[in-house]
Amino acid sequence: MFTGSFVAIVTPMFDDGSIDYQALHRLIDFHCKNSTDGIVVVGTSGESPTITFEEHTNLIKETIKFCNKRLPVIAGTGANSTEEAIYLTKSAKELGADAALIVAPYYNKPPQEGLYEHYKKINDSVDIPQILYNVPSRTCSDIENDTVIKLSGLKNIIGIKDATGDLSRISKIKPNVPSNFIFFSGDDASSLEFLKLGGDGVISVTANVKPKEMHLLCSYVKNGELSKANDLNIDLDELHHILFVEANPIPVKYLLNKMGLIKSGIRLPLIKLADKYQKIFEKYV
Repeated sequence: MFTGSFVAIVTPMFDDGSIDYQALHRLIDFHCKNSTDGIVVVGTSGESPTITFEEHTNLIKETIKFCNKRLPVIAGTGANSTEEAIYLTKSAKELGADAALIVAPYYNKPPQEGLYEHYKKINDSVDIPQILYNVPSRTCSDIENDTVIKLSGLKNIIGIKDATGDLSRISKIKPNVPSNFIFFSGDDASSLEFLKLGGDGVISVTANVKPKEMHLLCSYVKNGELSKANDLNIDLDELHHILFVEANPIPVKYLLNKMGLIKSGIRLPLIKLADKYQKIFEKYV
């Protein structure tokens, strides 16, 4: 279930910042028709820091309901408060999510033992497959290799989304965790090399606008068609990078709007893409 290209789906919004559920349904249909392997809802790309608890659970509910088992759904349920993360993870389980993606606690910068105890308490509290999410560029909290290895022995922790871009990590962790431990790349620019090193898939920003291509990239590597994968990644490489000219999801929401898939809404403190960057996206519309 947890292999291939999972889209880190955006949360569509009206111009006033309220959530556009009809557009969310359009996006889900778009991904079902274009070979996306799964959906991650209310992650970084879904603007989780500015989504209320009520909206958070409703987005999970709506995504699961409208997917109607056409695609697996992973719910973002992380928080810098362990109790809040448990609450969101319990909600995801009750709503029928296939797994929870749990970002490392942000801002409070716990030591490694604190990270271990945080994830262990969530593991012990909620019986749902749980995927660690390591993105220290945003959280200022790095789940170090030894901590990942230790956590991999817990019952419900089934994998990791690594958004560090450090390809040495998978090579160092993989021999020391259970053989079925899942490795997702969370860095589109290095995802091809990550897959070649034994990664199982990607949780991708690029997949928001190029779902079929990201699915094919994963499939080509899985099937040993590396020349096809390399050629495809050359075509995707510029997009991997320009989608981060400003903080995600500012650029990807701009492009999706220009593609006619969503309205232009985004929540403060994020704002619409700066004028100076808009021209570089013209050829993708």
